[in-house]
Amino acid sequence: MGSRERMLQALAHEEPDRVPFDLGGTPNTGIHRVALESVLPRIGHPDRAIEVGILPLQLARIPEDILSQLEVDTRGLWTNPGPDWRLQIEETSTHWIYRDEFGLAKAMPKKEGLYFDPIERPLSGNFSADEIDAYPWPSMGDRARVDGLRDRVLEVIRRTGAAAVMNTFYVGIFELGSYLRGYREFLCDLALRNKRADRLLSIATEMRIRYWELVLDEIGDLVDVVAENDDLGVQDRLMISPDMYRELVKPLHRRVFSFIKKKAPHVNVLLHSCGAIRDLIPDFIEAGVDSLNPIQVSAAGMDTKTLKRDYGDALTFWGGGIDTQGTLPHGTPREVRDEVRRRIEDLADGGGFVFSAVHSIQADVPPANVLAMWEALREYGAY
Repeated sequence: MGSRERMLQALAHEEPDRVPFDLGGTPNTGIHRVALESVLPRIGHPDRAIEVGILPLQLARIPEDILSQLEVDTRGLWTNPGPDWRLQIEETSTHWIYRDEFGLAKAMPKKEGLYFDPIERPLSGNFSADEIDAYPWPSMGDRARVDGLRDRVLEVIRRTGAAAVMNTFYVGIFELGSYLRGYREFLCDLALRNKRADRLLSIATEMRIRYWELVLDEIGDLVDVVAENDDLGVQDRLMISPDMYRELVKPLHRRVFSFIKKKAPHVNVLLHSCGAIRDLIPDFIEAGVDSLNPIQVSAAGMDTKTLKRDYGDALTFWGGGIDTQGTLPHGTPREVRDEVRRRIEDLADGGGFVFSAVHSIQADVPPANVLAMWEALREYGAY
């Protein structure tokens, strides 16, 4: 069975020949450059140079031959940056610093740095709603963003036979305010129901509509999965109450997901949302989510067996294959294998499961554990 057929069958809640495998199809299912570099000598590529594919997260751009060797069933796709932005990395004595397309400054230490973390929130402080409107927001409707995209998708389909996953452009509707104002200020804005919060949520939604209109007009007939994201949970609870989500964010999610389905009725809508989000899963389903990632098994309420029991008929679980906070970086290879087997047993029955680690494989994961995860998937993932 080919990769795309395997993926589509699993997403349709049918059992293919084996559980499909995603590595690098989204910004949340990749592998850190350091981790991949440590694995490559173990799989026959001792001198292979690795490029960074997603700069702030330092995720590797996984070469096509490695994806094929590992039998990965997905290929991630991204648009170009807007024509008015160019990457410019500044160097200080201690850090590399750049400002992203939204004006958010990020820095990575030069000594043992692993990520670019935010250091300056461009909308922090007492901005008015009018000033937020006047902020130099990047245009999501510029055709330069999709230059060459159709040819890239066609090449992926022809060359790999994998499922095409089209990714969104930035953080989610809820996350945008948190990123640009800072979590404390934006959460206070939401609690006060002030105009700043309204404008940021509205702007984030309109940008997504324009983006998906541009992208799906270009390649909607070719892609299989549309990947969105909006982190709403932390380790033991939600960031906002279910009532606040239902009042302020859910209608916007529904609008975006409905728009996507109207433009491309066949696509599977994948939502990434970290943390203890169990209480929102019925709302996600009602809003139009088909697949959920990452299934953070270490967070409160995110037990894979009960999630599959309660929501497996309506939702594909994309992730949850191995805990990236505990077992994968700190367990033994045997413990990794045992957890992968258990998660497959919990989630794979009847289809509706795409295997990936709970989040991207981080730099501190031993190469033996990465390979133990992959080998266990191959051993236990057959239907």
